[in-house]
Amino acid sequence: MKKRKLGLKGPEVSAPGLGCMGMSHAYGQIPDKKEMVSLLHAAVEQGITFFDTAEMYGPYTNEELLGEALAPYRNKIVIATKFGIKHQNGKQIQDSRPEVIRKSIEGSLKRLKTDYIDLYYQHRVDSAVPIEDVAGTISDLIKEGKIKFWGLSEAGVKTIRRAHAVQPVAAVQNEYSLWWRRPEEELIPALEEMGIGLVPFSPLGRGFLTGSFNKDSKFGSSDFRSMVPRFTPEALEANQVLVDLLKTFAEQKNATPGQIALAWLLAQKPWIVPIPGTTKLIRLKENIKSAEITLNTDELNGIQSALAKILVVGDRYPEEFEKSTGL
Repeated sequence: MKKRKLGLKGPEVSAPGLGCMGMSHAYGQIPDKKEMVSLLHAAVEQGITFFDTAEMYGPYTNEELLGEALAPYRNKIVIATKFGIKHQNGKQIQDSRPEVIRKSIEGSLKRLKTDYIDLYYQHRVDSAVPIEDVAGTISDLIKEGKIKFWGLSEAGVKTIRRAHAVQPVAAVQNEYSLWWRRPEEELIPALEEMGIGLVPFSPLGRGFLTGSFNKDSKFGSSDFRSMVPRFTPEALEANQVLVDLLKTFAEQKNATPGQIALAWLLAQKPWIVPIPGTTKLIRLKENIKSAEITLNTDELNGIQSALAKILVVGDRYPEEFEKSTGL
């Protein structure tokens, strides 16, 4: 398994990592726990060393799953988890007060069966708490040995700079893929300047970029995608042109559309580490092999030229979720 370093001073991790949210949260029926434990074991055995979770996935049950499954491998892996979102009256609310962060870290340490968190993200920025106060609390937790590195998720560049000035940020987690490229405008140049790694979540467009869906695909009420504008029948049909593009390059490289989507991300910067999620062993193996695919300059330019002619249809989140979601 190829390794990458998250930024100048962050941890070294496998490329890709593994997003674990779907094993306990958001995508319909929750998979069998024993099967997910086996899948996590298989991931380690096949070279994955970077695992992503959060206290609000479940909530709490995803951390418990990883704590149980990964305990035998703790000194060989990097675990990332997140704080700062809580459920209240059926809604997700940001809360990054210092006392809440301290309560959260103790809970995560217990559920993950560990003495330290490798990478601890603020899940979403809390406008009610100055980011300097958050960074100061994190700095104290690092000095106490409870955290090795910290990061921010879906934060703006100005906020990242303010946080980084107090306690160096190792990584920023942000949605980034062939159908969500806004990070290229300001975020990626700023991260490169500051020496911070990027961890793209939903690198396969919540499964869309694998070619698994079409305009007739249905999503149950417990599947978050049933609420997402990009997964309406009309949007799925309109965006199929993007999957067709991936299929063309996949045929040329003897690969799958999903592998091309991941290989494209890996080709953007050496400090980018996508975390595709899956609950299936066959997809896990497929995602791992994406790191073996090299897209040359002509191929990357070809993809870029084709993308310039494609207009992605539909917002990535429902309007009410855009700022509050923990996904």
